[in-house]
Amino acid sequence: MSDTRFTRVETDADIPTVHTIHARAFETPAEADLVDALRADPSWIPGLSIVATDANDRPIGHALLTRCHIEDVPALALAPVAVLPEYQGTGVGSAAVRAALRAAEDLGEHHVVVLGHPAYYPRFGFTRASAHGIGLTIEVPDESLMALAFDADHPLPGGTVHYAAPFGI
Repeated sequence: MSDTRFTRVETDADIPTVHTIHARAFETPAEADLVDALRADPSWIPGLSIVATDANDRPIGHALLTRCHIEDVPALALAPVAVLPEYQGTGVGSAAVRAALRAAEDLGEHHVVVLGHPAYYPRFGFTRASAHGIGLTIEVPDESLMALAFDADHPLPGGTVHYAAPFGI
């Protein structure tokens, strides 16, 4: 489905549409509000808010990476990821995530964590974070916290993930 494979960095003009994507993709506005809060937070990294668009360049999906730390080692948090309901299951989310991960690697980043569906994120190379000694300050299902290292020269560090303040954890 070629019209779901276009990705690019979010622009200021996309901000209202990105909010709508998250508001429609989730049952509550929490994720949409989180993206807005992260945009104003020091954890925001230009170039790591990625939209997937249709063939007319209209955003239909979004993936966001922001700064976090594993203990004192800089890393990125992949969250949230959202797709308009009518495009879910068509590869839009995967395209956005892959583009975001490529952009992060191109910026010289080394590690990414995600708290998400354990059947979805392994396709991008994520593995169970606990296998690397990585955890959170809150209780979550072990299989839901996953981590990724872009290269063997920078293995995942062990320790506690410290998210940006807007995450509230």
